[in-house]
Amino acid sequence: MRVDEYAQARPSPALRPYVAFYSGYRQRGIPPAAHRGLPSPYLTLILTLDDPLCITAHPDRRQAPGRYDALIGGLHLRPALIEHDGRQSGVQVAVHPLGCRALFGLPAAELAGLDADLAAVLGDGTVAELRERLHAAPTWRARFATLDAAMRRLVRGRAGVHPDVAYAFDRLLDSGGRIGVAQLAAEIGWSARHLTGRFRAEVGLRPKEAARVVRFDRARRRLVPGRLAEAAAEAGYFDQAHLAREFQALAGVPASRWLAEESAFRQIAAAGEEIGFLQAGPGAGG
Repeated sequence: MRVDEYAQARPSPALRPYVAFYSGYRQRGIPPAAHRGLPSPYLTLILTLDDPLCITAHPDRRQAPGRYDALIGGLHLRPALIEHDGRQSGVQVAVHPLGCRALFGLPAAELAGLDADLAAVLGDGTVAELRERLHAAPTWRARFATLDAAMRRLVRGRAGVHPDVAYAFDRLLDSGGRIGVAQLAAEIGWSARHLTGRFRAEVGLRPKEAARVVRFDRARRRLVPGRLAEAAAEAGYFDQAHLAREFQALAGVPASRWLAEESAFRQIAAAGEEIGFLQAGPGAGG
């Protein structure tokens, strides 16, 4: 029996400084396929519900392929390659880089370019229990509520992130990656060199690299066949050729090929369930 499900939700208020959104997916009875995990301004946390996640190539090609029940991946400039044999299911968390310390007790820079077993960060017991509770939850809303409650219990506060680094990253997001390093440094009152060093030590990318990823992420979310020029203009690229070069560099394939590879999943996502903001409350962990 074919199954195609996709759902998305925003976290409860206490988590919004640390988590951008949750996604859930379940597919069964579909053709085997490969998926590209593209560069994003958020860390990627995935907890599978059934079969392990099979990564055949990591952003850092020196990292050996692997299978993961739960994974946390840092910011990166190359795609990960993920394969499935016709079934896959899990929940994904878009983690704000500045929330990495609060949730996991380490700067996002320690995960830059890497995919790590989440159990190595949170412990085997914590991850196994959370996966069991997610698997037992009857609906996507219940799964997201379970995940939200678990994430809230992890929060240690934002101590350790310099406020000027936080300001710089938030400005990059708000501007869609269009603000330059010199302007950022001037707004903060640091030299461009000092900002670059402090920013990279916390986030794992230089400000210029982070801006590049933010702009690329905005463009690829707007991309539809035959409208590369429009997506380029909306995201702040010089022209269509500029975006085409960036797509090849960051996705590893031309935009047209990526659209063809992702067309089925994009259709499922477009028709998926939008749960909206979660509200924390008694028994949210269910």
